[in-house]
Amino acid sequence: MNYKIINTGSDGNATVLEGIILIDCGVSFKKLNECYKQLKIVLLTHIHQDHFNKKTISKLAIERPTLRFACCKWLVEDLVKCGVNKKNIDVVEIGKKYNYGILKIMPIKLYHDVPNCGYRVFINDKKIIYMTDTKTLEGITAKNYDLYLVEGNYENKEELHSRAVNEIYESRVINTHLSKEYTSEWLMNNMGNNSEYVFMHEHKERNNNDIKWGKNKRNRRNNYDWLLYKKWLCFYSRNRNNDWWFN
Repeated sequence: MNYKIINTGSDGNATVLEGIILIDCGVSFKKLNECYKQLKIVLLTHIHQDHFNKKTISKLAIERPTLRFACCKWLVEDLVKCGVNKKNIDVVEIGKKYNYGILKIMPIKLYHDVPNCGYRVFINDKKIIYMTDTKTLEGITAKNYDLYLVEGNYENKEELHSRAVNEIYESRVINTHLSKEYTSEWLMNNMGNNSEYVFMHEHKERNNNDIKWGKNKRNRRNNYDWLLYKKWLCFYSRNRNNDWWFN
């Protein structure tokens, strides 16, 4: 699986899949210099600046006048204001699959403080799911996908409470973002043995060089050994019926 996370977090989000699909466009145009000429489609999620950089989108519309943009209805007007030709905008609906020949996409309903969606992407016999900025993944399954790009904004409620500046901030984060604890449980219920994953939109700063590039690197999952170990324990327990391990 060939992907590049250009940036993820509150300072901007942009991920490129197989060199031709851009999901989210919340970074400066300069950060897209290496990839924008090869892009076939841009998948947009919601209006927040760190996912929808209006200046960058305007520049893309100028530099790539035939580039396609896919979004749900809530972003169409803003795209047009950015200078994107309406003929280049594909308005997609939640739960419907769209076939572009070399790739297919399906928007997923997410729950943020503004209308938001994630995407299932199918390309080169690979299955990818991308979901950030949501308070829940209830009702969403993605069994045995090749790549999971799913939000892990904070460790858990206890960690968030310990650093929250006030109750308003804490409440907003809990109601608009996913914890690593929550996402980990969801991942364990969906990942296959050869799946890769990355926690997206992490609150704490880290060295982005650790997550920028990926190409069939299954050992990338080792960045989160504690999750894999727990997954292995669960598997071992089910097969040996040693439920006492978790008592």
